[in-house]
Amino acid sequence: MAVSDQREILVGETADREELHLPVVELLTGRGFVTGKSGSGKSNTASVIAEELLEAGFPLLIVDTDGEYYGLKEEYEMLHAGADEECDIQIGPEHAEQMASLALEENVPVILDVSGYLDSDVADELLRKIARQLFIKEKKLKKPFLLVVEEVHEYIPEGGGVGETGNLLIKISKRGRKHGLGILGISQRPADVKKDFITQANWLVWHRLTWDNDTKVVGRIIDTEYAELVSELNDGQAFVQTDWTEVDVRKVQFRRKRTFDAGATPGLDDFERPELKSVSDTLVGDLQDISERKQREEDRILELENELEKKEKRIETLEADLESARDVSSAAKQMADALMGPNTVQTQLPEDEQRRLHDEILELEAERDELEAELADRDERIETLEAKLASRTDAMERLREENEQLRERVANFETAQEAATEAASESATESESAIIQAGGDGLDFGYMSASETSEMDTEDRSPITTSTVHEEWFEGEWIDDRLERAAEQSQCTVATARNALAVLARDGALESAAIAEEVARSTVAVQGLLSELRTEGILDRPAERTYTLDDDVRSKLETMVSTE
Repeated sequence: MAVSDQREILVGETADREELHLPVVELLTGRGFVTGKSGSGKSNTASVIAEELLEAGFPLLIVDTDGEYYGLKEEYEMLHAGADEECDIQIGPEHAEQMASLALEENVPVILDVSGYLDSDVADELLRKIARQLFIKEKKLKKPFLLVVEEVHEYIPEGGGVGETGNLLIKISKRGRKHGLGILGISQRPADVKKDFITQANWLVWHRLTWDNDTKVVGRIIDTEYAELVSELNDGQAFVQTDWTEVDVRKVQFRRKRTFDAGATPGLDDFERPELKSVSDTLVGDLQDISERKQREEDRILELENELEKKEKRIETLEADLESARDVSSAAKQMADALMGPNTVQTQLPEDEQRRLHDEILELEAERDELEAELADRDERIETLEAKLASRTDAMERLREENEQLRERVANFETAQEAATEAASESATESESAIIQAGGDGLDFGYMSASETSEMDTEDRSPITTSTVHEEWFEGEWIDDRLERAAEQSQCTVATARNALAVLARDGALESAAIAEEVARSTVAVQGLLSELRTEGILDRPAERTYTLDDDVRSKLETMVSTE
C-alpha cells in the first residue's frame, strides 16, 4: 500500500484545543520513543497510534511483554501469536520467517505476545529472528511498516551489556528507515534506555515522570524547564516532540483508546471479555503445520530414545539371567565331577540319578547358549537403532546448517548490493552537491545541502565576516571544558557549540529554531545543546526558547574585540 506524505491520523488535541495530527509516513518509517511512569498513559498512547494505523489499513507488529494488547482484536483482525493457549497460535523461533512474511507480504497485523514464555531465552530468540527477517525482507520490499517494542529497556539497557537482540533493534533504529522499517520503543524509565536510541528518535512522547534520573533525561533532551513540568502532567497528557514541525514541543492530551483495555489494573468487579476478532483459519493452519512437523520430529526422536531405553533394560535382565545360568551350570558340573571321581560315594547313587544330573547340565548349557545368542542379537539390533538415530540427527543438523548458510549468503549478497548502490549514489551526490554537516556526527539531527546553505546566506541577515566574529574566540582554558561537557550531554559536537555561540555573538538574542537554522542542525538537537550551555553558565535565556550570551561571556568577548 502506497503511503501519501500528506496522510495524517488524529491522536488528541493540544493545550490550545487544536487537533493533533501525526503524519502516517513518519510514524511507519521513523524512530519513535514513548515514555512515562506506570498509569501515566504511555500504553494508551501506543494503542491509539496502533488503532489509527490499523483503521487506515496499515499493518504493524507489536512486541507485547505483558499480554495487554489483545484488546485491539475487539475491532481489528490481528494474529495473536505467543506461548499461551489464549493466543491464536503457539509459536517458537522456527516460525520467525513465516511470521515476517505474513506481516510484510500478506499485510497481517501481528501481536507477538512474549509474556507467556517460561524460558526468557526462547522469547528473546523469537523476537531476534523475527526482527532480523523483517529487516532482510524490507531491503527488497521497502514497504512502510512499524515495529512496536514494549519495555524496550530490557533489550537495549543504558547500563550493562546489550545482547544480539538489542544490537539488532539499534541497527533497525539507525538503518531501517531507508528501507521503510520504522521502530517505536516504549519504556517506563527513560534513564534505563540506551541514550543512543533516544537521541536518534525523530518523534518522542513524554508522559508523566517523577524520578530524578528520568526527569534529568527530559531536561537534557528538551530543556531544563521541562524537567520539572513533566512531573506535573495529568493522565494522558504528554509533551510531544517532533522533528518535522516548526513547533518543536507541544503539550498534548491524547484521546482514550476505543478498544478493550486489557492492561487496566484489575478491580473488585468482574469484567466481561469482549468478542475478539482474529485472522483466517487458513493462516493459523499454515503456522500449525510448522508446529506439527516439528512436534512429529520431536515425537519420533522421543520414541527412538524410549525404545533404546527398553532395549538397554532387557540387556540388563538377560545378562543377569545368563550369569545365574552360568552359576547353576558350574555348580552342577562340579557336583557331577565329584560324583564321577574314584574317591567319591558315586556308588551310593543310582545310575538313573547320574543320567538325570548329566541331562540337566546339558539343558542348562543349552539355555546358556540361547541366552548368549539372544543377547548378541539384541546388541546388534540396538547398534542398528543407534546408527539410525545418529544418522537422522546428523541429517537434521546438516539441513539446519545448510539452511542457515543459505540465508547468510542471501543476506551477504543483499548487503553487498546495497553497499554498491549506496557507494554509487554517494559518488553521484558528491559530484552534484555536497552534504554539509557543519562538523556534526551521526547523533546530530538533520542535514543541509550546499544549495540550501547558499540560499540561507542570501537571506536578509548581516554578513558573517572574520572581522566581526571569530569562532576561535570561544577557545581556551576559560571555556573549553564547559563546551566539551555541554556537547557530550547533548550529543552534539564542540564545533557545533562554537558555531552557535558565534551566531549569538553576531546577532544577539535568538530563538532556538533560528539558531538551529544557522548551524544546519535540527531544532531538537540544538535545543538540547543550548540547554546544556545554559547549565554551564555560557548562555542566558531572557525569554521562552530565546537564548543570548551570558554577561560574563559577553564581557570576555568584548575584551577580545577591544584588544584585536
